[in-house]
Amino acid sequence: MLGMHRSGTSCLVGLLEQAGVFLGDVSRKNPSNAKGNRENARIMALHEDLLKVNDGTWDTPPEAVSWPRDLKARRDEIIASYRDSALWGFKDPRTLLTLEGWLEALPTLELVGIFRHPLAVAESLHRRNGFSIDKGLDLWSTYNRRLLRYRERFGFPIVCFDIDGLTELVRRLSTSLGLPPATGPLDFFAADLRHVAPDDDALVPDHVNGLHLELLRAAFR
Repeated sequence: MLGMHRSGTSCLVGLLEQAGVFLGDVSRKNPSNAKGNRENARIMALHEDLLKVNDGTWDTPPEAVSWPRDLKARRDEIIASYRDSALWGFKDPRTLLTLEGWLEALPTLELVGIFRHPLAVAESLHRRNGFSIDKGLDLWSTYNRRLLRYRERFGFPIVCFDIDGLTELVRRLSTSLGLPPATGPLDFFAADLRHVAPDDDALVPDHVNGLHLELLRAAFR
């Protein structure tokens, strides 16, 4: 699953888990997310090490990421750990920076993406990390340009986190992805955990607004 930090990635993957996607041993509670970020610690650590050897971090993304042999071996071990699960997936926002290496090992990987209003993300990063709004908007642009490029390349669905009726949308998305009918409720989403998307686009640079509009036009409905 692909998406920028603070963009509803945990919510989407939590709903997909309820729809039948096996996530394995993931975080189910942490300080910045009451229901957990649903991330596999081994994958997150792999991505951190991968970005480090490419002279970057999640908030200073490198232009390109090269996978050294030892980190490919760790990737393959992680993939093997899911071998008993017919339908599995993972989520880490850093995947937008590291995806090529996963595609090398999993060429038929099924992708789905999510995005959120740029100012909502920038404000969330300001609260959580102390970043300036400008830095948050720059990071939003960097990640979401990659999301849009991958979407244009592979044609996978992307979801807007800011819309009403997100749960029903994910239910339809699950059907389009070929997931089996959910056997239980899809109730992971909690409206009180999502701040209202800002509506003052005048605060956002034109190039960021333009990218947001492109994502909105491409969004799954």
